Amino acid sequence: MRISARNQIKGTVVEVKKGATTSHVRVDIGGGHIVTSSITNEAVDDLGIKAKGAVTVVIKASDVMIAVD
Repeated sequence: MRISARNQIKGTVVEVKKGATTSHVRVDIGGGHIVTSSITNEAVDDLGIKAKGAVTVVIKASDVMIAVD
C-alpha cells in the first residue's frame, strides 16, 4: 500500500481494549514509547488487529494542540 502521509511509524500492538463502539489500540513504537489510537471496533475486526501484531501507525493531523491551566 502507498499512502501520502509521511508520518508513518512501524510498531507492535501491545493491547486492544474494545468498548461499545470504539477500540483503543496501544502500539509500542520502540524506545519505551507507546502510541494509542482510537478506531472503530469494525476497523479492528476488518484489519485483524491483535496483540503482538505488526502494524504501521499513520499520523495525519492538521493541528496538534496542547493546553495547560
